[in-house]
Amino acid sequence: MCLLRDYFDKNTNEKVFIIKNFIEVRIPFKYFRRLERKYNVEYIVSMGEPRRVLSHITKRNLEIITRESGIPLLGNPAFGVIDRGTNLLQVRGVTGCNFCCAFCSVDEGRCSKSRVTDYVVEPTYLAEWVRKLAEFKGDGIEVHIDGQGEPTLYPYMEELLEEVRRIKEVKVISMQTNGSLLNEEKIEMLENYIDRINLSLSSMDRKTASFLAGVKYPLNRILDNARIIAESKIDLLIAPVWVPGYNDKDIEKIVKFALEIGAGKKWPPLGIQKYIPYKYGRKVRTKPMSFHQFYSKLRELEKEYEVKLILKPEDFGIEKRKKYPSPIKKGEKFRARVVIPGRMRNEGIAVIRGRTVTIRTKKRVGEYVSFVITRTHDGIYLGEEVK
Repeated sequence: MCLLRDYFDKNTNEKVFIIKNFIEVRIPFKYFRRLERKYNVEYIVSMGEPRRVLSHITKRNLEIITRESGIPLLGNPAFGVIDRGTNLLQVRGVTGCNFCCAFCSVDEGRCSKSRVTDYVVEPTYLAEWVRKLAEFKGDGIEVHIDGQGEPTLYPYMEELLEEVRRIKEVKVISMQTNGSLLNEEKIEMLENYIDRINLSLSSMDRKTASFLAGVKYPLNRILDNARIIAESKIDLLIAPVWVPGYNDKDIEKIVKFALEIGAGKKWPPLGIQKYIPYKYGRKVRTKPMSFHQFYSKLRELEKEYEVKLILKPEDFGIEKRKKYPSPIKKGEKFRARVVIPGRMRNEGIAVIRGRTVTIRTKKRVGEYVSFVITRTHDGIYLGEEVK
């Protein structure tokens, strides 16, 4: 445990401990005063009850998933490992974000109106599951560290990367980030493990960038970090989201910037994304481009700057591989206990046949619920309560 600081919150009458700048443990002050005479602080923070554990970034309830919890790391889109039937594994150790992007596909950040729970996964436990899937899939695996939020918030990043780099089947480790929490020291650490950073940068104008990010955007810091990454052993891919009517003029500037600083030493320097409004995401007041319009504009930029912008999985060495076996079928019915809360209101997570299933239910943790499986695609399991 790394206790960075503590303070007394007068508004809630709680003693607050900050761990790794991410986990916030809140203990009623009267309770803390009684225990401190008998136990050390580490014991109280780890074992003391009653207490509230929150994400220090989003202030939402935080569930800490460890090996001892018995919660599998396959089946949930918010944490663990996602296998979409290729040699790329998406690895998600944390939820939450320090931005509130206007186009966020999962409504993340402190401004979220739909997310009520955050998760953080024990690094060695997460690495165990990565190893299990990598061994099943064989040599030439890419581990892509991303998530429903900002991956660099993960407080145990170096421990995770160290474990994953030891897996012999893993040949590439990449990471998605908004770049705001990086600095020269952190990039130097990542250089020991990471092969490529996909940097989200959607505007070269501070005002536009701040609107799109939903926060005061540290543009100069992120541009400096991009330059540092490009000069390091880590490859850099800049990945803007093209939002029509907002950053149309910025996209060409971003292309120029990426080429000027030397992004794309091994892989493509840019991965321009089309803005797509998602059902549970935040939506920008704009008319999205059609895919025909989007690819036409990319072809124009490709021709002008002689750079590949219409990308395919093969550009990253991604190929189809057999999926890890699924023990659950759509339409099956189960009855199980809710073990942790779901990410959204009226959701609970249960464990079935070594997988997690997110269930639409008002049942609370510890209660049993009957449900039918409504989704199994890509090994992500959803269920609907049945009476």
